[in-house]
Amino acid sequence: MKQQTKLSQKQEHIAEQQTQSQAAKEFSNADELLRFDAAQTTVPPEIAQRLKQSAARIPPPPRKWWKNMFGG
Repeated sequence: MKQQTKLSQKQEHIAEQQTQSQAAKEFSNADELLRFDAAQTTVPPEIAQRLKQSAARIPPPPRKWWKNMFGG
């Protein structure tokens, strides 16, 4: 029983530290916040598959007129 309370106290302490470190995070702009959130969030496989299929249907951008003229 004594070991169990020590373990639960350790778990509580670790959870508390994680909560404090997450709450203390500040961002300089919205883009930084969105990048951080995207790194923390996992995309469900079904949505990732649909996104890949959708992106594959987007046509490539047209070639620039100056590349056609100068062979770029």
